[in-house]
Amino acid sequence: MAIIMGTAGHIDHGKTTLIQALTGIQCDRLAEEKKRGITIELGFAFFDLPEKNGQKLRMGIIDVPGHEKFIKNMVAGAYGIDFVLLVIAADEGVMPQTREHLEICSLLGIQNGIIALTKKDMVDHEMLELAKEDIQEFVKGSFLEHAPIFPVSSHTGEGLEELKQAIIEKNHTIRPKRRNNIFRLPVDRVFSLKGHGTLVTGTLLSGSARVGDEVCIMPRNIPSKIRSVQSHGQNLEKALAGNRTSVNLANIEVSDIERGNTVTYPQTLFPSARWLVKLHCLSASPKPIRNRTEIHFHHGTKEVMAKLYLKDKNKLEPNETCLCEVKFSEPMCGVFGDKCILRNFSPLQTIAGASIINPLPHFPKLREIPDPENLLSLEQDFLDENTRNNALYEQLKCGNKTGISLRRLTLLCNLDEKDLDKALQQLTAQKRCISYDKENKTYLAAPYALEHEQAMLEILQKYHQNEPLKQYMPKASLLSHFEQPKLAHYVLETLIKQKRIAVFEDGVCLAEHNIALKSHEHTLKTNLYDDFMQNPQNPPLLRELIEKYSVPQKELLDVLALLIQEHKLIKIKEGMYFLSTELAEIKNNILQFFKNNQDMSPGDFKELSKGLTRKYAIPVLEYFDKERMTIRVGDVRRLRNTGLI
Repeated sequence: MAIIMGTAGHIDHGKTTLIQALTGIQCDRLAEEKKRGITIELGFAFFDLPEKNGQKLRMGIIDVPGHEKFIKNMVAGAYGIDFVLLVIAADEGVMPQTREHLEICSLLGIQNGIIALTKKDMVDHEMLELAKEDIQEFVKGSFLEHAPIFPVSSHTGEGLEELKQAIIEKNHTIRPKRRNNIFRLPVDRVFSLKGHGTLVTGTLLSGSARVGDEVCIMPRNIPSKIRSVQSHGQNLEKALAGNRTSVNLANIEVSDIERGNTVTYPQTLFPSARWLVKLHCLSASPKPIRNRTEIHFHHGTKEVMAKLYLKDKNKLEPNETCLCEVKFSEPMCGVFGDKCILRNFSPLQTIAGASIINPLPHFPKLREIPDPENLLSLEQDFLDENTRNNALYEQLKCGNKTGISLRRLTLLCNLDEKDLDKALQQLTAQKRCISYDKENKTYLAAPYALEHEQAMLEILQKYHQNEPLKQYMPKASLLSHFEQPKLAHYVLETLIKQKRIAVFEDGVCLAEHNIALKSHEHTLKTNLYDDFMQNPQNPPLLRELIEKYSVPQKELLDVLALLIQEHKLIKIKEGMYFLSTELAEIKNNILQFFKNNQDMSPGDFKELSKGLTRKYAIPVLEYFDKERMTIRVGDVRRLRNTGLI
């Protein structure tokens, strides 16, 4: 797997000149850069490496600007590098951008580097030794503390070969950290080429992509297709992680893309206007970071305005770390563990670094996040096999309260597909999480599952309190209270298995629920049933019952509903009820009739129903149609389902 080297250092310390001396490639391509003699945009070069298994290898180089006005370009270039070549001029020594560039590299998680002490030919031996001592003091305590220092002269060539060999050796000793296999190409350059269309370049962070693959440009989710792939001027069929990559995109205009966008596969990244991050204030920050501070936020090749919301703090002191919610001026796409840079407005300088904890939409509000202190050690916990499951469990708790799909879970950890699947199986077996949607592989932390169970029980409890005369709540009505239908069904089935909820044909109730009628309600129920029993062929209508009984209409309807739940009455239509036994007899007569007949006329039905008047006959016929037993064809009825006889 290829690695990327990036330069860092103050303006005029000879970064670009050194790269040209080492590779023969001039990184300054803009006319303004050549005119002013300073690097403004990112420059790109490469080393030819010794062949391996007959394959020609190249190591990519990113040359960054050193001027303080172009720090955002420097951050965009430094984001994808594996080790840094810190360039310090012997005649000037450590300067402001030397310090800020080293801070940025540290915050981006870069852990390897080499120091080039340039302009050796411009100082004497004593000055050179003093410069070395200053540098050693400067890098003490940083990841470059034990880095070798190579005095060089780009003009005379002195020391270049030793430096070049040390750089090439890094390709054999450094193992780049690619956290997952998600294809991500953060765009740092967009341009068009006559006869080819739109091209984008960037450092391929992770994953791979082939010619012909369907891709999209995030966060705007613009669809496209890869026409061709190049790396360091070579045409490839497949782009691999760690390479400087150029991709020719189909059906897309240059105006559709900008630096900071990411080329990826569809349904891989998910835009969000807020992230949960681990925020660390630099020890060199001139002042604390206050709650609700607005800052320049750098992620990948993107710079965006953002506001910080600190967890349980009014301010974050230098060298302190805390949980923080970041709200952006526009949607962003990220992955767990991504490193970010925060720069102040005034003075414009780097003040903090951040590591993404949750980049997905809809994570809980800061005050609702359980065990927030556990989130601060997640990166290390995921690396240790003994704490990996706990780390994943914390992410599930920090996720959506309706569950997280496996596709999205890959963005919340730095586990590969095999390790993630193993961890999820173990958490499920330990009952620390559930999987309620097998199709979409959706997982939910056990505490949230218990919350949903309790919510369902409370809904039923409230229903029983408001409707004391109803034996059960319609199942559809209960399920409608929940956002995710599959989750609602899972919770219901769980409570039924636990025997905390009882099931009826079309409804459910709390297992301990029993209807306790008051004396007058019991009397009303008995009287109503007697009314229907006295004349089954001519049952009383609702309006007649309301006139007969001096009780509130709701109470009357509740008692009628109770008789329906007890299967004593059936509601034919609004305001009309029949004895269940009477309808069952009519239904049986109809089915017997259709054993020997194809059509049933109104006259036939009148005889089968023992002379129902038109007032009742038509509603009863329509009821059987609605129940899909019969179907009307012209003036007759036919049996819809012959399997009934």
